[in-house]
Amino acid sequence: MTRRRLALATRMAVAALLGTLSLVVVAPAASAAVEEGLGHKTTPGQSWGGRDRAYDWLGSYVVNDEHVFCVSFALKAPDSTERYEPGDELLTKWGEPLSEEVAANISYLLLRYGDTTDADEAAALAHLLHSWTAAPRSPADLDPAKPFTEIGYDVDAHFAKLPQAAQDAVERLRADAEANRGPWSASVAAPEEEQFLGAPSQWSVAVTNADGKGIPGVEVTLTLSDLVPAEQADEDSDTAESTEVSESGEATKDAEVSETAESDEATDTPVKSTTEAASGAEAAESNPVELTVVTGEDGTAHINATPTGEEPGVVAALKAPAERPYVRDPVTADTQRVVSTGGEQTLTAEAATDAAPAPGIVRVTKVDSDTGEGIAGVPLRLTGEDKTSPAVDASGEPLVDSDGEPLVVTTEGADGVVAVEGVRTPQTVCVTEVRPPNGYGDAFDPDAPPSACGELRPGETLELRIANVPDEVPRTIPAGAADTTVSQPATTSGAPASALAGLGILAVAVSALAGWVARKRVLRQR
Repeated sequence: MTRRRLALATRMAVAALLGTLSLVVVAPAASAAVEEGLGHKTTPGQSWGGRDRAYDWLGSYVVNDEHVFCVSFALKAPDSTERYEPGDELLTKWGEPLSEEVAANISYLLLRYGDTTDADEAAALAHLLHSWTAAPRSPADLDPAKPFTEIGYDVDAHFAKLPQAAQDAVERLRADAEANRGPWSASVAAPEEEQFLGAPSQWSVAVTNADGKGIPGVEVTLTLSDLVPAEQADEDSDTAESTEVSESGEATKDAEVSETAESDEATDTPVKSTTEAASGAEAAESNPVELTVVTGEDGTAHINATPTGEEPGVVAALKAPAERPYVRDPVTADTQRVVSTGGEQTLTAEAATDAAPAPGIVRVTKVDSDTGEGIAGVPLRLTGEDKTSPAVDASGEPLVDSDGEPLVVTTEGADGVVAVEGVRTPQTVCVTEVRPPNGYGDAFDPDAPPSACGELRPGETLELRIANVPDEVPRTIPAGAADTTVSQPATTSGAPASALAGLGILAVAVSALAGWVARKRVLRQR
């Protein structure tokens, strides 16, 4: 924040206190209870009543330990015949109404510079107030013979006697009043995008004048409901965990977290907390958070806030220059009547929206139960907990295909994965296999197809995993039955080894018998 903006912010904070921004009507000579405060003396002073004066005081007066400003040059405070009452409109020294421009200028300068700690600014403010309320209507009003009740303020002479820094301040304050005077208006803008619980978005507040020009350096108090500043939400949030659910339906905790919300960037808007907000959604709802922001050069301020409830809203309140300065409290100080007047009013603006839980992601993996390898091309139906009705997306619409039936997704790639984003949370989501992949049909039961369910939580990824049991690999496939898988025990096409051995023994015996018969025939012939 620049030094000027910091000074303006400080002024605005003090300006909120009743009586701090005040005007007084005092005699030129201070009494014991009314003392010269912050400003400059101009020498020699302006003559009136036929008397020369050593100096005139341009600056604040200290009344009951408060710094106030005089608006009627050389005029004793209202006495018994000239008395302001609370709520009276401030008039010129001549009893005429202030023009709209002058009234707006006075209110603005009291609001922005009424608590200045700079002597040049205090002298400049006093000079401008006298110039606008006690300027001479004609040269006759500057006749030094006139009493203090009738003498006008010699604008040019007093300006020429001010130090250069005070003269520069006069021009700066005058230009500031012309550019930024009231009436002001305030507005609060909620984020245009859809709001989700736990996901920060940017809210903004704007302060403008009647011409629509932004007013810089304005302190605005924001009251947040169902909202907390984004940095506080980050501190209060616990580490989330994604849930992985297997085909058996048992949930396990995954060490990695998948979040849909990305952390937003910090803004340049100065923010300071004025109340200690309770952590968590319930505490935020029961204890609205208050913080103060300061508008930038374009008259706007921004905050990043995270919804903690379904109806996030922001109420802005600020001190703005009143349309016209009015008398607040006439205070008696010795023989003088001090008139405190208000140069400010309170403006409010608000905005609200709706917030839903942050959407989640459903990620399904189809694998081989033996190898763990992914299976692509498997159609899976996405449903609610009943495994019949469709799941719901973040906008509350059912996730269905063109035929109105629950959405069917298909696994892809070597990992056999498919993901569905933008799913409403919290809700129980189930995936059911529509038909088995090739090579996994034996274990598929159409009356109880493989499925998995799990609870999808806000901003997280629900990991669902379904494993398929592969078919038994056949050892022999009969000829002509290439498309039919048949499993059977192995067979042989030749005689067993034991039978062959028996045949060998029999052949030897037959051969021996044949030899014996032949020998016997030979002997008979002899």
